[in-house]
Amino acid sequence: MEPNPIFLVIEDNLIDQLVISQLLKKVLHVEQIIIANNGKEGIEWLTTKKKNQSLIILLDIQMPIMNGFEFLNAFQKLNKEIRQETQIYVLSSTLDPDELQDINKNDNVTGFLNKPFPIEEFKRKFT
Repeated sequence: MEPNPIFLVIEDNLIDQLVISQLLKKVLHVEQIIIANNGKEGIEWLTTKKKNQSLIILLDIQMPIMNGFEFLNAFQKLNKEIRQETQIYVLSSTLDPDELQDINKNDNVTGFLNKPFPIEEFKRKFT
């Protein structure tokens, strides 16, 4: 992973947003964290961000307006450069086997993390 990726947290729960942001700052010393309240805001941010920046997305599944699966479908339609420089980690408390299968089948998903955000498990993926 190149230094100083931007983190895009796509999560509708304000407490989860706060906890994830604090953990990223304290444990991984992340400097840039963008918060989107739903998938639609996430896609809008992605289409306006500057290119050639490494990006890690933490994506919730259950959200209003545009959920995580709808986000993944919209993400697939973005240009290749954006998709190549982006890692997506789905962050969810789902135990639904169909949802888990859909997440694991998706080529754009780098990994799945169970809520609450397992910062130590996440940290091991980068060290």
